[in-house]
Amino acid sequence: MSTTTITAADVNKLRLQTGAGMMDCKKALTEANGDFEAAVDLLRKKGAKVAANRADRAASEGCVLAKTTADGSFGVVLSLNCETDFVAKNEGYVALAQGMIDLAVANKVKSKEDFLNQNFGGLTVSEKLIEQTGVIGEKLEIGQFEFIEGTAVAFYIHAGNRLATLVGLTKGGADNIEAGRQVAMQVAAMNPVALDEASVSKEVIEREIEVGKEQAIAEGKPAEMAEKIAVGKLNKFYKESTLLNQEFIRDSKKTVKQFLSDTDKELTATGFKRVALG
Repeated sequence: MSTTTITAADVNKLRLQTGAGMMDCKKALTEANGDFEAAVDLLRKKGAKVAANRADRAASEGCVLAKTTADGSFGVVLSLNCETDFVAKNEGYVALAQGMIDLAVANKVKSKEDFLNQNFGGLTVSEKLIEQTGVIGEKLEIGQFEFIEGTAVAFYIHAGNRLATLVGLTKGGADNIEAGRQVAMQVAAMNPVALDEASVSKEVIEREIEVGKEQAIAEGKPAEMAEKIAVGKLNKFYKESTLLNQEFIRDSKKTVKQFLSDTDKELTATGFKRVALG
């Protein structure tokens, strides 16, 4: 009975494509009698088995990245989640996350579901996550996926890749994009709930008014005054919690809206996205 010779080159080729260890690649090629595609399938099946065994594990660590197209009109922010900080900081893991966001931006993907079905080196992103779960030994998943499309988009990635943001802008240009990047840093630091007053949901407004009224009554204010006091507190909420009305972190004498207008009178923010681990 003849046996198939498995060469070091074959093993290395499989390792480079799948990221699996040398011994795992050699074993898969041996089991597949040297059939390269069958060996890839074996490694993927191993990954699927590991993924199934770890389905109940929390993938709360990971890598959060943001990127825009070369013309700055489309941006994506996503998190590639894993179980431990040790894996999240691995160069290969960060490179995997970078490859994924490169793919999302290049194809202008607009939903997590669509992204999971994108072709990533011959596998779908979903299949790649299963494969790499087998390679790494931890549950991997796309945690959050957000995008902004418009005239211009700026982004910011916080040190450590645990937090990243996008900001949509009404006007492009180098100076405006840089101003947008500073506002994206504001989003990272201050975590606004909405762009401006008009963007705050009716439910949030009703809740804030109700809380304000209850606080006023608890402080001994007459019921007829509580409504006015609550509205006053709502205005304070807008100033503290909506992006364009917040004090600009680099110049507290200006709001974010004023900072953008001072950069370019036609410049303002049209929206933002914020993705963070934990």
